[in-house]
Amino acid sequence: MSKVIIIGAGGVGTVVAYKCAQNPEVFSEIVLASRTLSKCQAIVDKIGAKNMTADTVDADSVEQLVALLRRHKPDMVINVALPYQDLTIMDACLECGVSYLDTANYEPRDVAHFEYSWQWAYREKFEKAGLTAILGCGFDPGVSGVFTAYAAKHYFSEMEYLDIVDCNAGDHGKAFATNFNPEINIREITQNGRYYQNGKWVTTGPLEIHRTLTYPNIGGRESYLLYHEELESLVKNYSSIKRARFWMTFGQEYLTHLRVIQDIGMARIDEIDYNGTKIVPLQFLKAVLPNPQDLGENYRGETSIGCRISGLDKDGKHLTYYVYNNCSHEEAYRETGMQAVSYTTGVPAMIGAMMYLKGLWKKPGVYNVEEFDPDPFMEQLAVQGLPWHEVLNLDLEMD
Repeated sequence: MSKVIIIGAGGVGTVVAYKCAQNPEVFSEIVLASRTLSKCQAIVDKIGAKNMTADTVDADSVEQLVALLRRHKPDMVINVALPYQDLTIMDACLECGVSYLDTANYEPRDVAHFEYSWQWAYREKFEKAGLTAILGCGFDPGVSGVFTAYAAKHYFSEMEYLDIVDCNAGDHGKAFATNFNPEINIREITQNGRYYQNGKWVTTGPLEIHRTLTYPNIGGRESYLLYHEELESLVKNYSSIKRARFWMTFGQEYLTHLRVIQDIGMARIDEIDYNGTKIVPLQFLKAVLPNPQDLGENYRGETSIGCRISGLDKDGKHLTYYVYNNCSHEEAYRETGMQAVSYTTGVPAMIGAMMYLKGLWKKPGVYNVEEFDPDPFMEQLAVQGLPWHEVLNLDLEMD
């Protein structure tokens, strides 16, 4: 029986709030906080849980965050705000003696740069404070790391090749919309690609490398190589990996819109002057695009996300292993009012908090999810709405 504060009231925050409310034996008190109190209160009212309340905070302000934590005295903060705000929230947690969990690594507002170094630098501070910080506990990053840890524990003596594959085969009926925060989504896609091979990072152009991959219950989809932050921690924690890559699907209409956005300068993240007002083009674009939180009602289809791994099994023989989850947009909406991309991020965040509060993932310091025992997390995935499947010795199409 423990108290948590959820910071962030977008699609993912809504799902986290729903799932925490469904597990009152673990989450005895739940506070949902964001910059807009009315937005939080509307979510709390819709969920209708007696143990849930709303509050307000500017997550850019350590002072306001500290006041929020001192007001409620939670056991853990579940950070599903913007990645720009990770460090201010971590600072507030340290000041107030509260453990921490997030779903995406820190990145500065003015540089499209993704790495864990800023947060890993907090390791000694959290150790000395006796607090736990769990990094990247969404789906990817998050479940992708737990899947990898599960494979290492149960199937492999040496994992050699890792490919994380992420397909959204859903259709929301919009001409162009992003499935999560447009500012973060577009920054992620328009940066250079990067993958790990033979101890070095190889850089590619944005979306330069692509191929058709087959996804369960979906079929073939064109998949593009991106850089994703979990690659950084996974190759660090599993030294036998020779190559690690991340793939994501995009439709041609989406890519056409994205190219136009870049060509006309709307993907810029530097300030410009417009009639005497300083604006960031990408932030302006975010304001006029559809809100990902509002896509769920008309979303049809499903997502498929998993890990395709090859290497040597426990007996030293060659093994290929594919572990994945498919999630229906319609079912996610019926349960939480949100689409599957928010659902697949929010459910693991709740489970990670559950692991901490049950004492299963609790040790002082800063950790990525694959550094904990994957088994209890995997057990809860199926229970909480994200059943997973395994396929051994399949042609993984990943040469």
